[in-house]
Amino acid sequence: MPLQMKLTAITLDCADPEAMAAFYREATGFELHPGSGADFAGVTRADGLAIGFQRVDGYRAPRWPGQTVPQQSHLDFTVDDLDEAECLLLELGASKPEHQPGGDRWRVFTDPAGHPFCLTGA
Repeated sequence: MPLQMKLTAITLDCADPEAMAAFYREATGFELHPGSGADFAGVTRADGLAIGFQRVDGYRAPRWPGQTVPQQSHLDFTVDDLDEAECLLLELGASKPEHQPGGDRWRVFTDPAGHPFCLTGA
């Protein structure tokens, strides 16, 4: 019988954990994690799932889609309206790379620390 594990957190490296938590709090509506500070900050969904951000000295942002600094991981989010979500994310500080392999099915963005993430329509 396989071990039953429940995902409780995802943690990403970055240079500024508090800025990353602020970005994802605005983008997702998650609450700020109570243990947030200068070296670690995070956001938590009502069911307990957390996205954390840890300070790393000398952090180098991923270079998506290139591999000079590989992405290593990325997050996927579902939204009701791709165009509306894109406008909000760009206002919050996300970037939209020129390379968009998803066509009309999904869109790739990078957060303020350079981590790629994708949006798909609901």
